[in-house]
Amino acid sequence: MLDILAITGPIYLCVLAGYAAVRWGLFSKADMRVFGRFVLDVSLPALLFYTLASRPLSDVLRPGYLLVYTAGSLLVLGGGLLWSWKARGRTLTESAYLAMGMSCSNSGFVGYPLMLLLFGPLGGVILALNFIIENLIKLPLLIALADAGAHEGPRQTVLRVIRQTLARLARNPIIIGIVLGCAVAISGWQLPAVLSRAVTLFSGAAGGLALFIIGGSLSGLQLKGMRSQVAQVAIGKLLLHPAAIWAVIVLFGQLGWPVPVGELKVAAVLSAAMPMLGVYAVLAQRHGHEEFSSAALLVTTGLSFFSISAILWLMRHSAGWLA
Repeated sequence: MLDILAITGPIYLCVLAGYAAVRWGLFSKADMRVFGRFVLDVSLPALLFYTLASRPLSDVLRPGYLLVYTAGSLLVLGGGLLWSWKARGRTLTESAYLAMGMSCSNSGFVGYPLMLLLFGPLGGVILALNFIIENLIKLPLLIALADAGAHEGPRQTVLRVIRQTLARLARNPIIIGIVLGCAVAISGWQLPAVLSRAVTLFSGAAGGLALFIIGGSLSGLQLKGMRSQVAQVAIGKLLLHPAAIWAVIVLFGQLGWPVPVGELKVAAVLSAAMPMLGVYAVLAQRHGHEEFSSAALLVTTGLSFFSISAILWLMRHSAGWLA
């Protein structure tokens, strides 16, 4: 257990430092937004570009990981959406944001620092794979559904939102970093030492600063009596999402389909166990659901310390997990 705490402890100490810094007035929440833009627009794109450009593309694009993580995530996404919309009678828009909280992990701000501690340079590859699935599949789908539920003519709305989302993705620094990194890897061009070191300096800032931002952003959030919705999101994100990835790995393996093995198998389950993405409440603000999403973000991030530690412990004591 001490070995597990040695892995998860530093992650949440950095989160706590960010929380304390804002709580005690050293920084403001507005500063966290500035820091967040640096991480999202500079540091993480540099990290992804360097990770992809510095190794053969075959070492990065892992079909088994992409297939399993996409299938497991869509299973939770669809289940959460239908449960909220059909069984609980909530609107399609609210249900889309509930499903987003259950199925979209914080791969950049929480996942990458943990993967870096566990797997070293492989953490950058895992980050790139997760970002491909989240930014090209899950988020465009959920945003389109949320917008469709808020307007008449859902088919036209979905198509319009998809077009707008694709246009935003084309300008997204993270996507640009992934595309440029893949292009360099395909070309076989070796980065000059000066450029390589400059990119490395920027990418090195991603881990610790990302965790600091999460802590600072959580300062001042309140639950405001939304226990039922918050509990559903937290259970879905911290328990059902990693369980679905594990189940898909087992099922696909029995069917003879490609699945991740070794460290990538562990990484897939752990990636699903991360709390929801840090901009969850910001995205939900568009349709007036920022209160429950902020409360869910606060609770899920806090509880994730215990759930991630427990999953790591189970994996270390389960025979065959690294096979």
